[in-house]
Amino acid sequence: MCVTASHKNATFDLLERLSVGAEGVAARLVEHHECVSGAVVVATCNRFEAYIDLDEPVTAAASVAFEAAAEAVSETTGIPAEQLREVFDLSVGTAAAEHLFAVSAGLESVVVGEGEIAGQVRRSLEAARAGGTTSSELERLFQRASQTSRGIKNRTPLGRAGRSIVRLALDLAESRIDDWATQRVLLVGTGAYAGASLAALRDRGVTDVLVYSPSGRAEKFARSHEIGWIGHDDLARTTGEVDIIVTCTTAEGHVVDAELLRAGRTAVAADHRARAAAATDAPTLSLVTASDAPAAPEPTGVSALVHDVITEAAAECPVPHASAQLVIDLGLPRNVDPDVSTVSGVVLLDLETIRIHAPLEELQATEVARSIVSRAAQKFAAVGEERSLEPAVVALRSHVHALVEAEVARATARGDDDGSTARALRHLAGVLLHEPTVRARNLARNGEQAAYTTALQTLFGIDVPQTPAVVVPVADTDSAASAS
Repeated sequence: MCVTASHKNATFDLLERLSVGAEGVAARLVEHHECVSGAVVVATCNRFEAYIDLDEPVTAAASVAFEAAAEAVSETTGIPAEQLREVFDLSVGTAAAEHLFAVSAGLESVVVGEGEIAGQVRRSLEAARAGGTTSSELERLFQRASQTSRGIKNRTPLGRAGRSIVRLALDLAESRIDDWATQRVLLVGTGAYAGASLAALRDRGVTDVLVYSPSGRAEKFARSHEIGWIGHDDLARTTGEVDIIVTCTTAEGHVVDAELLRAGRTAVAADHRARAAAATDAPTLSLVTASDAPAAPEPTGVSALVHDVITEAAAECPVPHASAQLVIDLGLPRNVDPDVSTVSGVVLLDLETIRIHAPLEELQATEVARSIVSRAAQKFAAVGEERSLEPAVVALRSHVHALVEAEVARATARGDDDGSTARALRHLAGVLLHEPTVRARNLARNGEQAAYTTALQTLFGIDVPQTPAVVVPVADTDSAASAS
């Protein structure tokens, strides 16, 4: 089953609060209730989702697990459980699989078809592995999600390059920028989004990029991407020198705020005044002392030579932001304090603003992609149902093969040295087991596992440990799918 809070049903502030405590939620879920055998949490800038593997039928345990999820998330994030119950959407069984496949393919993203989400889903599974909270069924679910997203990328226009939140943000900024090649950019962060942001900037012609990392990884990132980097001591001044700041770090707390921007502008303005003064004083002294005639009149005003020197110095020294400075905040939690908007000339584009301006879906491509997702989910469910009868099939085959081997042993003891009897008996066992194996798959797909296991017990006395299947009524599936 899956509980979801996303940009479609939750406020940006709530998603930010959920992201802060996301790291410990999976472990808390597994510990919280005995029916939970595994959990994987997907937390991105636009969603918080917990995928939960239950060792009881979902129809019986869904409400219990939903309450457990709300309580566990509440304990980890500090958000009241009642508030979470009002926000969380629930999907179970096939609907949960279909939802994850759609998420991984970018169909539930702000920018439909965005490429970064597939990697985020994959890393969520890796985190669950590292934390010991995944399960064999969740492994199968997430691996199938990755396969489905790759299939959609290869078979629909939604997979083309350039569909991402950072590219949408730069599109929104296009009207404010005359020439991208002249823009100086500070990139804050060194993760996957930083790489995507750098690629998007370069595609527009930006070449002057510096990177800063709150965690100290800037130099490594800069060397691998052939850009410049700065340390913490240079952060304020650099914010006063650049035209665009793009933040996409997982650091907690604000990395950029109004105080930092004002300090940077003050530092750059002081440098500008000092350099301009130096440019004025040096040539003026040279002109005065170079004259051998003390009676010559003192120059009035600034000579043409000095004026040229000042002009050249001013051109080399940036005047802090005569035009608007763009700050793009892609972080969750927020990397940028909203108070930067109080600084003159600053334009802030955060996730909430970007989300409001997201383009409409490409209808035809999206329909094809959702069709692929739906088929993949149905296949995933069918395979899962088949797997639910694997213990019964194994038990039947073991029973039959044990009888065959006993007969082979007796035949051998009677002098059947050429092995013909053994070969015949083993071939007969294979033929006899073929039809029961096929019927097991068909019965599992139709939700009739109990009929199969009952028959084995009645006919052969074989007791199969009951492995509950995930059975979801059609009505529940439809409502869960629409809610997600």
